[in-house]
Amino acid sequence: MRASIFIAISLDGFIARKDGSIDWLTGAEGIDGEDYGYREFMDSVDLLVMGRNTFDTVAAFDAWPYGDTRVMVLTHRPLARPAAAIADVLATSETPEMLYTRLHAEGVGRIYVDGGLTIQQFLAAGLIDDMTITVLPVLLGEGIPLFGPLPGDVRLRLLSSQAYPNGFVQGRWEAHGSRTTRNSSMPNAR
Repeated sequence: MRASIFIAISLDGFIARKDGSIDWLTGAEGIDGEDYGYREFMDSVDLLVMGRNTFDTVAAFDAWPYGDTRVMVLTHRPLARPAAAIADVLATSETPEMLYTRLHAEGVGRIYVDGGLTIQQFLAAGLIDDMTITVLPVLLGEGIPLFGPLPGDVRLRLLSSQAYPNGFVQGRWEAHGSRTTRNSSMPNAR
């Protein structure tokens, strides 16, 4: 099983403003018809794992952006169903390690990990295999950071990078050794 990140950040490393707003992202000037590899990525995803704050933000959108992709929301509180039609959304209070182990046993091939705290928890547990990060040319000054404290270094290998005419810069990295060095008992350890 692979655990992947696909996310956009400000140049100073934030995924949202302090209040959780992503207005700077939705107002970003894109290129007509360009999805920055998102559709191809989503076509490879079996299940999306997100945190409660991310779910609440996305559930408020006019349309559910994940189609019929299964979604697991890490939360200890019941989920309020949004008005938009959602295919398969379940809440779980499992730790990232417990969820990873269960999904691996179920035969899930690739999970998409989304949401600041959830990404940080999966990284700290050594469960992330690859990251696609698109940097937008905006400085927020403060906000919710993508990365947080880690129990050790996470070594990355650059797979590709691309600059777009609108100033977006996307990099794809593969994590090396994180699952092996910190979680050698995990399934599918490298």
